[in-house]
Amino acid sequence: MLLERLCNATGPSGFEGDVREIIKEIVKPYVDELKVDNMGNIIVHKKGSGKRVVVDAHMDEVGFIITGYNEDGTLKFYSLGGISANILPAKVVLIGDNKIPGVIGFKAIHLQSSEERKRSVSYNDCCIDIGASSKEEVKKLVSIGEYAVFDTEFSEFGEWLYKGKAFDDRMGCAVLIEALKENYDCDFYGTFNVQEEVGERGAFVSAFNVKADIGIVLEGTICADMPSVPKHLRATEVGKGPAISIMDRTSIFNHDIAGEIMKLGDEKGIPYQRRRAIAGGNDAFAIHASGEGAKVATISVPCRYIHSSVSVASKSDFENTVKLLVEYLKTIK
Repeated sequence: MLLERLCNATGPSGFEGDVREIIKEIVKPYVDELKVDNMGNIIVHKKGSGKRVVVDAHMDEVGFIITGYNEDGTLKFYSLGGISANILPAKVVLIGDNKIPGVIGFKAIHLQSSEERKRSVSYNDCCIDIGASSKEEVKKLVSIGEYAVFDTEFSEFGEWLYKGKAFDDRMGCAVLIEALKENYDCDFYGTFNVQEEVGERGAFVSAFNVKADIGIVLEGTICADMPSVPKHLRATEVGKGPAISIMDRTSIFNHDIAGEIMKLGDEKGIPYQRRRAIAGGNDAFAIHASGEGAKVATISVPCRYIHSSVSVASKSDFENTVKLLVEYLKTIK
């Protein structure tokens, strides 16, 4: 299964090689040109005579980087991308290409003072335990600068959901791959970018090279449909269709393009929702701010518990995101 293969692959920011090789293998039969730039972005091209359109997804996931050693044989580490320290304790991770298993250690609640129980967790409070008993032993197994990711296997969840890691943005990568299987009149570029989670770095390079007229960014986005969150404060809801963004921290999305996408959803009977939040940012910032600029929009798959060890998303939301994107691309001449 495409999503399973992508989500189980390892690819934190700066270390996207495994994901890149999978995508190159899958998309090659469907494109006229494929190249990998110096940053590591994949840029594919389906030639057309219409407007130049880029559809963007990022390959990297949030993860960690090893920054040092403790005397007891545990590891110091920090985040690659936005991971709240509050979700770290007792999570299982895999370190580096050798996939060395580790557990994120944190002081047991029984040993915490009343003040410690009240304050938030910090990265300095945690370590990664790989079973080594000394600094000398752990140095032989793990090098400073190696990466780590959550050890989470993709699976179906109930009858209508998926759960796994890296839904941001392997969901977008999978949607883009499915869209590349169709034919269009527009001059269609697909970019699978690196290092989005640390500041859209890859997208600045690919956007500069493509110089699109229109950019569509595909994301796995925040979802807050939980019992503790009132309905009017829910950014998106799982099962309600792909989310069309209004704006976020770095971009105001083109009102006309968003309207065209929603109109198509109404005409074709494809459910969608507005993303009722402006938090976060994505590669759209790089696309609309590069060269002479481009009109941009974002279509997202709502994902619960994003930027954590496991996310949850709807099968139908993924399928309807593919349908809505394909229908929109077919209207561009």
